[in-house]
Amino acid sequence: MALLCYNKGCGQRFDPEKNTQDSCLHHPGFPIFHDVLKGWSCCKKRTTDFSEFLSIKGCTKGHHSNEKPPEPEAPEAKSKTSPEIIVQGPKSAEMMERERPSPDEPMKLLPMKVSGSLEQALKKLDLSSKEQPAVQGTVGTGAVLQVNLGTTCKNSGCKAVYQGEESNMETCIFHPGIPVFHEGMKYWSCCAVKTTDFTAFLEQKGCSRGKHTWLKKQDKKLVSCRQDWHQTSSQVVVTVYAKTPLPELSFVKANRTVLDIHIIFEGDKVFQAELDLWGVINVEKSSVTMVPSKVEITLQKDTPVTWARLEHPQSRFQAKQQLEANVLECQEARGALEEEEESDDSLSWSDEDEEQWQEGQGTTPSSLVSNGN
Repeated sequence: MALLCYNKGCGQRFDPEKNTQDSCLHHPGFPIFHDVLKGWSCCKKRTTDFSEFLSIKGCTKGHHSNEKPPEPEAPEAKSKTSPEIIVQGPKSAEMMERERPSPDEPMKLLPMKVSGSLEQALKKLDLSSKEQPAVQGTVGTGAVLQVNLGTTCKNSGCKAVYQGEESNMETCIFHPGIPVFHEGMKYWSCCAVKTTDFTAFLEQKGCSRGKHTWLKKQDKKLVSCRQDWHQTSSQVVVTVYAKTPLPELSFVKANRTVLDIHIIFEGDKVFQAELDLWGVINVEKSSVTMVPSKVEITLQKDTPVTWARLEHPQSRFQAKQQLEANVLECQEARGALEEEEESDDSLSWSDEDEEQWQEGQGTTPSSLVSNGN
């Protein structure tokens, strides 16, 4: 009984009793298909025609074999071995608004980094002020002034008393911010430790360290500064262009949705701003950098989403400013109306008309003449 040979490249039928070492001419290798060329790995002949590839004679002699080659194993389904990956799309505006943290969360001071160039600039200002003669009754950086014994430090929250030159070596612990009284609560804007008791408010320990101020400082000017902001996929950078900022007297606080900026620069100028942020930030990974020409506030995004703007569209601070502007506009309009009512457009006689009437010249005051008579 003739059997079919399953060796590659043979395909002939053979008699098992006549199956010798030289009976079968086959390919022991495997087919290769590369760059439209077809051939066998066991020999060098290549062709572009598939029919010719099938008719390539074997390169090795051996016994015929009627055993079918093993079926290739099917690859295992990837879903059984690889973990399931769930891709979450961007959140809707309504969902982001529902998940937005409260703006009343406690504020935290952001860590501040002062550049070496700013430190050198402040030292130069300090040296130049020492070279100039001090004017009595004013305060100059580094100037030596006559202070009476028993004078109390003028920094807010500090109760130190001047006892002599050794008092200048002490560290002043004070509040650089301003006192805030709102809805029965009393606190300092720089640390926001709130209390209802006025005595406890006065006894609150300062949150900043610096030098004592024995004489009253000149009044600081509240000014506006040019601002800018940009963002990356993970950060938002707010830039305030304030020249020569003073690190010891400035601070930046924030919670996850509110940013409070207080910068003192050029000696006597103050910039203040409070922003309701468009997105949510990670306060612990945010920071402040001060250089001679500006202050950069780097805010770490809580989620890598693109901010449409810096401030929230329903910012309570913007609403307050708009309300104040509307009130001022109404007051100006009311003042203009009152001035118009008090203008000299009435039908009262003039002094000249009154004299003519009393002299009996028979002339009617011109202001009472009707165009119709």
